[in-house]
Amino acid sequence: MGKELQLVPAMVPGGNVNAYIQTVNSVPILSLEQEQALGQRLYYQQDLEAARQLVMSHLRFVVHVARSYTGYGLPLADLIQEGNVGLMKAVKRFDPERGVRLVSFAVHWIKAEMHEYILRNWRIVKVATTKAQRKLFFNLRGKKKSLSWLTNDEAHAVADDLGVDVVEVRRMEGRLSSYDAPFDGAADDDEKSFTAPANYLEDHSADPALLVEDADWEQSNEQSLHSAIAQLDERSRDILASRWLSEKKETLHQLAARYGVSAERIRQLEQNAMKKMKVSLQA
Repeated sequence: MGKELQLVPAMVPGGNVNAYIQTVNSVPILSLEQEQALGQRLYYQQDLEAARQLVMSHLRFVVHVARSYTGYGLPLADLIQEGNVGLMKAVKRFDPERGVRLVSFAVHWIKAEMHEYILRNWRIVKVATTKAQRKLFFNLRGKKKSLSWLTNDEAHAVADDLGVDVVEVRRMEGRLSSYDAPFDGAADDDEKSFTAPANYLEDHSADPALLVEDADWEQSNEQSLHSAIAQLDERSRDILASRWLSEKKETLHQLAARYGVSAERIRQLEQNAMKKMKVSLQA
C-alpha cells in the first residue's frame, strides 16, 4: 500500500503552507466508530479508499507535531512532508483490533521521519549517528531552549535520566552550540568573508625562508652554468647555444654546413661539450 497510496496534489504542502494548513484543518475528524470501521476495511480488505480517509483525517495532527520542531531552522513545509510519510507508514501498519487510536499509534512514526530529516539537514556534519546519540540530541535540544550552558548538576541529571555518560552530554552540547560556516566565506558578504577558514590556512609558497632559499638556489645554478659554459672553446659554446639555448634551435645539418664538417662531427662535439659541463657542474 505504501506506493499505491498517494495524497491528492492539494493536500501536499507546497509554497503556500498556510493554505495547506487551512485545507487539512477543514477535513473532519473521525469518531472512534468511524476510525474502527475504516481500519477494519483497510486491515482485512486492503481498501485503499479507507487508507486515504484515515490519512486525510490525521494530516492536521502532522502539522501540529511539525510546528514543535520549527526551532531547528528547517522549513515547516518539509517537516510536514516528512511527517506525512510517517503517517502513511503508520496507517499501513495500523491494527484496529488492538484497541488503540490511530493518532496514538502514528505519533511514533511521524516523529521518527521528522527526526531523520532534522538529523540529515540540521548540520553538514552529522551530530548523532547512534540511537543513544539521537535520543540525547533531541532531549538536550529541548532543554537548550531555556538554558545556556548546562551546569555540572544539570549535565549529570541529563546523563542519569538518559542513561549516558556525562562526557557524552558535554560533547553533544558542544555540537549543538556549533554552526556551519562556508570554507571560502560568503561571496556576497565582504564584511564576514575575511573570517572564512580558508583565510587562516598556512601558505607554504609564501614562506620568506623558502623564497630566499629558492632564489639563492636559482642564482647559484645560473652562476655554475655560466662558469661551465665559459670553460668551453668558442665553437663548442656556439654549438650548445644554437642547439639548446636559442629560441630558434638549429639542426645538426645546419651547424655542419656552417663549420664545413659532417653532422656526425657536430654531434660528437656536442656530446663532448656536455660531458665537460657535467664535470664542471659536479665539481
